Amino acid sequence: MLKLKYRKLHEKVVNSVNASSVIDFLFQEGAIGEDDMRALHRIRDDPQHQCKQMLEQLHTSANPQVFVHLYEAIKRETCLQWLVKEIDKYTDQSVISLLQQLEISETIGY
Repeated sequence: MLKLKYRKLHEKVVNSVNASSVIDFLFQEGAIGEDDMRALHRIRDDPQHQCKQMLEQLHTSANPQVFVHLYEAIKRETCLQWLVKEIDKYTDQSVISLLQQLEISETIGY
């Protein structure tokens, strides 16, 4: 469910999250590997691109807990409490509805 919430809030996350501190936390928790961490830190000069790359890696990760760790990292950032509220605002039912809409549009071919 968290993965879908992050998909829905993608633009807000990219424009708001300081990926550097989040990347370190994700590495510490084992959510991303050493190579991924290094690659993400290399693009430190463009914070939005860095955050986009981080989210892309997380969305393709096989680790089922990766978005739980991302949520933990965001909760640790006091300046991002508004984003935590945004994430929490999407109830499981609203995410299920979003998923159903996506499945319907993929079936129809939109």
